Formats: sequence, structure tokens, C-alpha cells
Amino acid sequence: MRPYVFVNLAMSADGKISTRERRQVKISGSEDFERVDLIKADADGIMVGIGTVLADNPSLTVKSSERKGERTAAGREENPARIVVDSMARTPVDADILVKGAGKRIVAVSAAAPAGRVDALRERAEVIVVGEHTVDLAALMKALAGIGIRLLMVEGGGTLIWGLFKAGLVDELRTYVGSVVIGGSGAPTPADGDGFLAEGEFPRLTLTGVERIDDGVLLTWQVKKEEGDRSLRG
Repeated sequence: MRPYVFVNLAMSADGKISTRERRQVKISGSEDFERVDLIKADADGIMVGIGTVLADNPSLTVKSSERKGERTAAGREENPARIVVDSMARTPVDADILVKGAGKRIVAVSAAAPAGRVDALRERAEVIVVGEHTVDLAALMKALAGIGIRLLMVEGGGTLIWGLFKAGLVDELRTYVGSVVIGGSGAPTPADGDGFLAEGEFPRLTLTGVERIDDGVLLTWQVKKEEGDRSLRG
């Protein structure tokens, strides 16, 4: 078994999540920020890739004091477990995700990660070693389920999202489409990586929700799954 995995992202009207310089940009507004904080507070864990950590330095904390209080009243940490997929242990030890806010931190690395970097990260986070040269995402999901993570939110970036889709590990995709155009053939998209080549490989989605938020639209998709693929939410 593995956690129920939902990807939550914001992209421009032309399908970009950032500029070609990988610079963080504002795509959504206050209503969507509130929505994201709400689903963040509901999750057991939030996952990002190392590229997102290096480019944006996110803390991934719950912003609302009320929601933090609700979590602690229910016997949970103020913040969901924050997880970095980082094959070569490149996460800076002073990254916001490791130093801001209460709660568990997890860094997933491969066996090829330099031992010195791994030891330094162990001072700040739980380190999970899965995979020989790159993080084995399926094995990581099993490990996360084993420590009680049932609902996992993925925020990016595009390489991690594509890897999760390739491994068949995504259950739901929530895409906020903002009212801006970014452009650029080199600008990142929601699912980068190598991409799929054959139509038979394309993950198939079912549209389950359309909601106008701020000056954009939130599209919710369920991923069609193979028989026998089960998450902790079914």
C-alpha cells in the first residue's frame, strides 16, 4: 500500500509554472492561497523535489494559526511532514524547509548520495535511502505509508511530477490555471522530465471538478488507475 497522492499546482494560461530562468512568479491570488493552505493543513505530508527547494526555498508550512491549532488539537504536528526528493543530498542544511516551523522533515536520497552530505542532513531531518542512483519513488511511497502518511500532497516541480506519473503513483491532479501568460520554450511546465512518447503511455484523466477562483479556474482530475493499484484511501 501507499499514500493517496494528489498533485496541486498553479500554471499560467499558456501552461507554464515559472519563467525560463526558473524564477518564482505569482500565478494565483488570495482565494487560491487560502484554498492551498486548507488542503495543506489536511495532508499528512507535503512533497517537493530538490529543484523546487533550490529555486524557491519554500517552507511548506501551514500559514493559518487556526488550522495549526486544529491540527495540534487532533494530536497532529502543527505542519504536515515535509518531504524532499533529493537523489544526491543537495538540500542546504539551512533551507527553510528544514528550519522553519514545527513538524517532521524527511529527505529521500539515493545510495549514491555523498556520505558527508547525508550525515549533515541527518542533523536536521530523517533521511530515507531508496534507490541506487536516483530515488526510487515507489519504494519511497511504501516507506512513507509505513510511518503513517496516508494523504500526500505534491507541490512540484515538473521533474518530480512527471516521475510520479511515470511510476503510476498519482491519484489526483488539481491544477489552478491563472490569468497570465509567461511564454518561453525553456520555461518549466507542470510535468517535465523526459516526457512520454507513445500515446499508450499517457496517463488518462477524468475531469471531476471545475471551479472559478480569483481570476482563474481550478480543474480537478482523477487519474484512471490500473486494476489492483491501491492507495491507503482506496
